Amino acid sequence: MSPELRSAATSDELSVIVRAEGLVKTYAGRRVVDQLSMSCAKGRILTLLGPNGAGKTTTLRMLYGLIEPDQGRVFYEGLELVKHRANIKRWVGVCTQDDTVDYDLSVVENLRVYAGYFRPKVESLETRIENLLQLFELQSYRDRSPRTLSGGYRQRLQLARSIVHSPRVLYLDEPTTGLDPSARVQVWELIHRLRGEGLSIILTTHYMEEAERLSDDLVVIDRGRSLSQGAPREVLGKLLGEHVVVVPPDSKARAEVEGWAERELEREPSVVLGELRIPLPAAKLAAFAAEFENAGFQVRPPNLDDLFLQLSKGSRSEQGLSLTSGEGRPT
Repeated sequence: MSPELRSAATSDELSVIVRAEGLVKTYAGRRVVDQLSMSCAKGRILTLLGPNGAGKTTTLRMLYGLIEPDQGRVFYEGLELVKHRANIKRWVGVCTQDDTVDYDLSVVENLRVYAGYFRPKVESLETRIENLLQLFELQSYRDRSPRTLSGGYRQRLQLARSIVHSPRVLYLDEPTTGLDPSARVQVWELIHRLRGEGLSIILTTHYMEEAERLSDDLVVIDRGRSLSQGAPREVLGKLLGEHVVVVPPDSKARAEVEGWAERELEREPSVVLGELRIPLPAAKLAAFAAEFENAGFQVRPPNLDDLFLQLSKGSRSEQGLSLTSGEGRPT
């Protein structure tokens, strides 16, 4: 950042790479994103988590400037995107879930041509390309068509291309969709390594294991609103509670347990292979255990699967997820 641009940002803002305030986007009369605010600290991986239609991809596109918000503002290190777009564009890398590889070019040409779109020009470009080919294990494919690559290696190429200009923040929209488990893990390792080298990363994903393994912080989005932001364990505690009660399919108290959850929590339990999963705050656990001591239930900590099930299922509340307390309730 130049001295004149740096002087426009406070010290607090410089610890945050991206900050959004009150983003709103409406399509066909429906608010897809509704007064959403969030921030990503430097050198962290921030995951936008929510069910289909929650507004994650639209939020991502507003953050990196592909679409304009109807309301709200986006800042990079304290600089407003709309006012400093020419400078900020050079700081941003984007890897979408769509296959955007140019199949008329070789692997190395894909990197070289894409780098040519940026100004100022990428310094020591050929050295940068060689380093990326090594990092993403693409050296042996450098002169081949991307058509000869497996899905996992095409995704490596897209990732390498998205950072060829050495951005400060990388946006990843569903980065491992369609990959087999082995290729997915390999992409995770690359993302983790990029974060270790100081790159800030904002991603969306439907894979809960991916979110749990990669995320330093989460923004939980439902119906275009941010329900909570923070470390995964902190977010789970706010939105679900400290415990999940699991009631087996053959429990004689099953119907009574469902009724209790709907009455006491205003939330229908999630059902997975016949078993009931009921997120509970610590204050409710003792009451549940006393009333259903013979229900054969188990208790475990909540995980992101539990959260995603609740988000996907919705709740009775017009505001989306029924929370265990007033904390984090959308406003």
